Amino acid sequence: MSTAYPPAILLMGPTAGGKTALALELAERWPLEVVSVDSAQVFRGMDIGTAKPDAATLARHPHHLIDLISPEESYSAARFRDDALAVMAEIAARGRVPLLVGGTMLYFKALREGLSDLPGADPALRAELDARAAARGWPALHAELARLDPATAARLHPTDAQRIQRALELLTLTGRPPSQLYTGARHAPPPWDMLPLALVPAERAELHRRIALRFDAMLDDGLVEEVRALRSRYRLLAELPSMRCVGYRQVWEYLEGRLPAAQLRDRGVFATRQFAKRQLTWLRGMADAAVFDAPGPALFEAIARHLDRPGGA
Repeated sequence: MSTAYPPAILLMGPTAGGKTALALELAERWPLEVVSVDSAQVFRGMDIGTAKPDAATLARHPHHLIDLISPEESYSAARFRDDALAVMAEIAARGRVPLLVGGTMLYFKALREGLSDLPGADPALRAELDARAAARGWPALHAELARLDPATAARLHPTDAQRIQRALELLTLTGRPPSQLYTGARHAPPPWDMLPLALVPAERAELHRRIALRFDAMLDDGLVEEVRALRSRYRLLAELPSMRCVGYRQVWEYLEGRLPAAQLRDRGVFATRQFAKRQLTWLRGMADAAVFDAPGPALFEAIARHLDRPGGA
């Protein structure tokens, strides 16, 4: 990489694709500090369903930007960008390299390209959209979005309530398609020499197998009990971003009696697979990322060679 700017490594990939294990291996080899790029790991108390690193791992390799807010609060791409740039500057001041790891692709996009000046949430409008969704279903609102902004609708799943709602909210408040709004960044790209790495499994079936195994492990580790404890500790609603996270939404529906216990596992696995599919769609749009198969026995050495090459990290 160029020496004109501080270096930063971006490690992106779908859920259950092996990012965390690889990041820890890389941090053992180079003077790196891990920065989480995960919109679910920012919530305190949401550990099992977000696959947060355990205490022993965090003691050896502290992760920045996890456990920032309560599940009652909201976090945004704009706040992530500000927080990430501040942490990255601190890491560089220590003579180390930021390793940004995660699967929240909008956060990576915001970091690299900046954000538009977007209006904040409108509670009344959101309540109206929720009422329309309750009457017609989120797929119907997704179809409405597709007519008004095909580019945005194409990257959203028809049941992705949070993002469909935000897109329609922006359309109503600004009169412009969100796909156009996000192209007018108010911030210039940050002064970092970023090296994007993408873990993209060659075999989709293998990723699906890993997703199923991980969701099974989450259930065995107490995901249902974790959500039950969160509901008793905080004043939570199904509409909050925290409870819309994959896995948490399905457990919420189960605890509310709207999802039979026999269907919880399959619904959670299916939702995670759909989430991974959206992540891979984002990754295909990042033409400058170096792509590696994930997982695999030669993965670490392949990336190590890439980083060790002239101009690498």
